[in-house]
Amino acid sequence: MAQLTLDDLRRVLVACAGENDDVDLSGDILDVPFEELGYDSLALMESAAAIEREAGISVSDDAVSDARTPRALLELINGAVRAL
Repeated sequence: MAQLTLDDLRRVLVACAGENDDVDLSGDILDVPFEELGYDSLALMESAAAIEREAGISVSDDAVSDARTPRALLELINGAVRAL
């Protein structure tokens, strides 16, 4: 898999956990905390699991929990992709 983009992450988040009508995910959300975007830890775990299956990678649940923003999660996932 190529590097995961913000658009890829948006797609997975919406597919796995839905979309909050009060939040515009189409803007620059890289540094917006997931809580402000309407995603809790369960939503992130489900999204990360889907990304892991799609990309053929593995990341720890603790690392996913520590990723508080889309930028942090992208860096985590893309680091695992580069390590393949």
